[in-house]
Amino acid sequence: QVQLVESGGGLVQPGGSLRLSCAASGTIFSNKLMSWYRQAPGKEREFVAQITSGGTTNYADSVKGRFTISRDNAQNTVYLQMNSLKPEDTAVYYCKSSVYVTSWSDYWGQGTQVTVSS
Repeated sequence: QVQLVESGGGLVQPGGSLRLSCAASGTIFSNKLMSWYRQAPGKEREFVAQITSGGTTNYADSVKGRFTISRDNAQNTVYLQMNSLKPEDTAVYYCKSSVYVTSWSDYWGQGTQVTVSS
């Protein structure tokens, strides 16, 4: 049973920073494509960032230069360092694990709330 548990969310002022963590269990972590998505109230879930098993990263234009995704395979954890936060970054942030065998298998965490407000 794959489990993904996010942590690190909270309330932060505009311009501040947060680091989200997503701990994986029940799976071989090192071969997974790991991603972060977010969903703001009344909006669809959107892609934020991803990191391949080899460490290649990709970001949404809206967070490029401000957010950094990284992974620690020894700790089965993926991180999202968020700097220069804006009110429009307010959302529930979700971690996703993906692996392609004969088709894509995706697993999601339960999400962690990030609120950027003064």
